[in-house]
Amino acid sequence: MEYEALQNTPWVTGTFWVFVAVAIFAALAGRKVLAAIGAMLDARTEAVKAALAEAAQLKAEAEAMLADAKAKQAQAALDAKQILETARIEAVSLAAAMAAEAEAAAQRREHMAVERIKAAETAALKEVRSVAIDVATQAAARVLGQTLTPHGDAALVDHAIAKTPDALRA
Repeated sequence: MEYEALQNTPWVTGTFWVFVAVAIFAALAGRKVLAAIGAMLDARTEAVKAALAEAAQLKAEAEAMLADAKAKQAQAALDAKQILETARIEAVSLAAAMAAEAEAAAQRREHMAVERIKAAETAALKEVRSVAIDVATQAAARVLGQTLTPHGDAALVDHAIAKTPDALRA
């Protein structure tokens, strides 16, 4: 019975000692395995943190680039408006200059036309006077030739000579 009593104690049986050996092995080996698994998880955590930090940095850079692009777009729109306004002002100025130049050219042509008309009028008057003088001279020569006698001619010449100084003074 005594032997039976010893048999019922847990440390006497081999199962107990196998269990103790497995527990000691698990405790010793488990620390190393758990430490390796923990190191692997820590490395994975650091990699994820680094990836998140890089993603945050890339997001910040992308936002900065977007803001820069919007600013450049706004500046380009402003520049385009200024260019259009300048072009409009230059077009109005050019149109006014061209209108003034056209007006001046028209006035010059009108002046030239008036001068030509005056010159033609003067030339026509001179020609009419010249023809009238020629006709009057011929008519006077005919009339004088038919009406004057040699004695009347001398009196007429004397009268013309006497009136010459008065005519030259006038």
